[in-house]
Amino acid sequence: MPGARGASFFEAGSGAPLAARMRPRSLEEIAGQRHLLSGGKPLRRLVEGSGAASVILYGPPGTGKTTIASLIAQTMGQNFVGLSALTSGVKEVRQVIDAARRDLIRDEKTVLFIDEVHRFSKTQQDALLAAVENRTVLLVAATTENPSFSVVAPLLSRSLLLKLEPLSDEDLRGVLERAVGDERGLAGSISLADDARDQLVLLAGGDARRALTYLEAAAEAVPEGGTVTLDVVRDNVNRAVVRYDRDGDQHYDITSAFIKSIRGSDVDAALHYLARMIEAGEDPRFIARRLVIHASEDIGMADPTALQTATAAAQAVQFIGMPEGRLALAQATIHLATAPKSAAVYQAIDAAQADVRAGNAGPVPPHLRDGHYEGAKALGNAVGYQYPHDDPRGVVQQQYIPEGLEDRVYYQPTEHGAEKRIREYLGRLRKMVRG
Repeated sequence: MPGARGASFFEAGSGAPLAARMRPRSLEEIAGQRHLLSGGKPLRRLVEGSGAASVILYGPPGTGKTTIASLIAQTMGQNFVGLSALTSGVKEVRQVIDAARRDLIRDEKTVLFIDEVHRFSKTQQDALLAAVENRTVLLVAATTENPSFSVVAPLLSRSLLLKLEPLSDEDLRGVLERAVGDERGLAGSISLADDARDQLVLLAGGDARRALTYLEAAAEAVPEGGTVTLDVVRDNVNRAVVRYDRDGDQHYDITSAFIKSIRGSDVDAALHYLARMIEAGEDPRFIARRLVIHASEDIGMADPTALQTATAAAQAVQFIGMPEGRLALAQATIHLATAPKSAAVYQAIDAAQADVRAGNAGPVPPHLRDGHYEGAKALGNAVGYQYPHDDPRGVVQQQYIPEGLEDRVYYQPTEHGAEKRIREYLGRLRKMVRG
């Protein structure tokens, strides 16, 4: 039988990491997630052994997904099977389902826990569909990735999607204090200074496992009966681990926050999200491409030099690489965030393309057509074209837009930055051209 039967899937020996030894043994020990575990909620019923719906637990690392599954294992006893998507394939899944069918004959329900379900291929996930729909197994799946991107739609529709939230600072303080005093943890062998605890909470970023891992690293550096101080934490935990995944929702969320901060002219927020992407190892060329797009989409002619800066940053990153390329990215971010904003370029091309898609694309006026071939004039091509440079103003009255679109105005400059000057003369220019 593949996988681990019963709660043994989650058992941690005395030599296991502190985070594994301190896994909650009851609902009361779970930190946070009250929105899912309060009385009457489907997840609480499942943990208590009375739920019937399959669930997908989605949330950042260290928020309790595996813990909740372990509590379900306790209530379901030997009818619980745990698989890891890292080591199991379609064959193992089908073996579990076949065994579950035999168990159903004896009126015994099987709970199947799949850790990191987002790592299952589409074929592997499809193998679960019939068993979940017919309740041959009750599926409890855990994922750190947004299921909308990583779980097939049929499996999503057959399961409850429950989102776990990062733990609050107060939740993390409780986790740390329990680990210091509990017999399964440090059993009171050390004490934890308040400022050191607060630093661990800060570094953990809502992740209980990370908080306990950092506490264990710091505790190893002090003798029995000693105190973990702020200096001990700083010496033994040198940086926060950035929560970021290039293929998941963190990638999209942080990128979105980065662009929206630039658009909103908050230069400090924009630099913060830039730093998170850089620290997480994001491809700097991706960041540069976003800046180039943003320079036209949200700034445009309000500051035409923004596109030049963004393009130069993209070329600099390509030329010099990282880590020095971060300076060019930061300069471009600062330029774009502090530049006047305008969506007029974006709106102008959108409006023009909308006309074309709607069929409003008449023939090119004859006098604008190519006349550089024999017989062109006989067709009326290029006949009557007026060369603007022949007029001392450099502008002549002449129809350029196709017939039927004479009243179209696609580009409407704002009064921001350089566009204010364009706005002041564009009306006069259009009258000179269109008459």
